[in-house]
Amino acid sequence: MNIFIAQFFYLLLIVNSMKTNGLEKEFVADAEEMLPITDEKGVVIGKALRSVCHKDNTLIHPVVHVHILNKEGKIFLQKRSMKKLIQPGKWDTSVGGHITFGEEIETALKREAWEEAGVENGDFQFITSYLWECPLEREFIRVYKCRYENPKIIAVGEIDEGRFFSFEEISQNLGKGFFTPNFETEFEKIKNVLL
Repeated sequence: MNIFIAQFFYLLLIVNSMKTNGLEKEFVADAEEMLPITDEKGVVIGKALRSVCHKDNTLIHPVVHVHILNKEGKIFLQKRSMKKLIQPGKWDTSVGGHITFGEEIETALKREAWEEAGVENGDFQFITSYLWECPLEREFIRVYKCRYENPKIIAVGEIDEGRFFSFEEISQNLGKGFFTPNFETEFEKIKNVLL
C-alpha cells in the first residue's frame, strides 16, 4: 500500500513539474484533437496535435468552409465569440472547421455544418480550394456553398450570434475590421460564384 501512495505522489510531482515547464500539452495529448498535415495541394502527408498546428505556420492542416445562402441570395455569417483567441468578435464564414485525422472530407463537412449552423441534410456544392496563411497557422481550405433557409447557432460557446447579410451590406463593410481577414479574402475570390 505504501508503494502505491509513493508512486501516486511521484506521479503528481512529475505532472506538476511538466506544468511548470510548459509541457502539460504533451502530457494530455490523448485528449487533444489530432489534425492531418497536408502539402500545398491538400494531400495528407502526416499528422500533428491541434495546438502544434496553431503555433507552427510551416505545417498545413485542412479546413472546410461552407457559405450558407437563403432563397433571397443573402449569406449567413457567424460572429466569432469574444472568447476566441483568433479574431474574436468579428463576423466570419457561415461554417468553418477542422478536418480531424482519419476523417473523410464529406463527414467533416456535414459535422461542422451541423455543429455550427444546425444544417441537416445540406446539399453542399464545392466551389474552390486554396492555401490560407497567417502568422499563427497555414490552412488548406476547401470551400463549399449550400442553400439553407433556417440556420441556427448550435456552438454557443464558439459563436456569439448569426444572421443573413446581403451582398451590398458585406461590400459596404469590407476593410473596416468588421469581418475576419480570411472571410474578406475568401469573399472576394468566390462572390461571383455565390451570386
